[in-house]
Amino acid sequence: MPLPLVYHPDYVTPLPPGHRFPMAKFGLLRDHLIQTQVAEPQQFQQPNIPPQQWLELVHSPRYIQAYCGGTLEPAAQRRIGLPWSPALVRRTCCAVGGTVLTAQLALEWGLACNTAGGTHHAFPDYGSGFCIFNDCAIAARLLQHQGRVQRVLMVDLDVHQGDGTAWIFRDDPSVFTFSMHCDTNFPLRKQTSDLDVPLAVGLEDEGYLQTLDRHLPDLLRQVKPDLVFYNAGVDPHGGDRLGKLALTDTGLWRRDMQVLTTCVRGGYPVACVIGGGYCDDLPALIYRHSLLHRAASEVYRHSKL
Repeated sequence: MPLPLVYHPDYVTPLPPGHRFPMAKFGLLRDHLIQTQVAEPQQFQQPNIPPQQWLELVHSPRYIQAYCGGTLEPAAQRRIGLPWSPALVRRTCCAVGGTVLTAQLALEWGLACNTAGGTHHAFPDYGSGFCIFNDCAIAARLLQHQGRVQRVLMVDLDVHQGDGTAWIFRDDPSVFTFSMHCDTNFPLRKQTSDLDVPLAVGLEDEGYLQTLDRHLPDLLRQVKPDLVFYNAGVDPHGGDRLGKLALTDTGLWRRDMQVLTTCVRGGYPVACVIGGGYCDDLPALIYRHSLLHRAASEVYRHSKL
């Protein structure tokens, strides 16, 4: 069995002039992985749209209905930062289903990757920072509800703090939230994760990787999770326009190899999502996101999962 990968259609919706969110990157990432022979078409599984009951494990029915029905107040819509459309609703819900499927596959095979996901700024009653529904939180709660996992570890290495995820699980000892992020970046008001590691502006590869190594192995031994969710945002890259760190492509690759090797060698299943990445050079951005899947393919093959 090759590395399980999850893909969903883009449902690309037109954006207003000047909007720079790369809505097409998800499908382009899948195409890139196939074209560069990192993956074969048959490795990709397509999820279903999740039922509303799944979303309600984290989000309020009122918020879900308002967003899906297109009746969200303008201020709440602006906080999300993406123009509403039925296509975006479908893509958003499908991404949640994709992360659920990724988590299920990770439990079965030890490691699995989504080509989307990582919407960690979504709170129960509102969305923020391009995040509408919190896919990893929903997947964690669903698997717990189904009795498939008890202890969950969120490893969030997006350049921005996973504030929504931290708030959702603030009083839940069964889910440990770990966020390693730039200290002076969005969100302005940070929430309190179980472990926050704020990083200085301009931090480069070696300092970043050493910091990660000081925390992750001990954290795994402490938490002993039944499942790890790994948010592999590429916005810590020095060329990202919404990040303030200075990692290189090589640094991102080493980071992903470090996380996945440490988890898999310890016997901890990992469900990976791509997180944030914002760059005007779309091919460069797609390549950076592909580093997660390249690293996962190598770890999966060498570990003989």
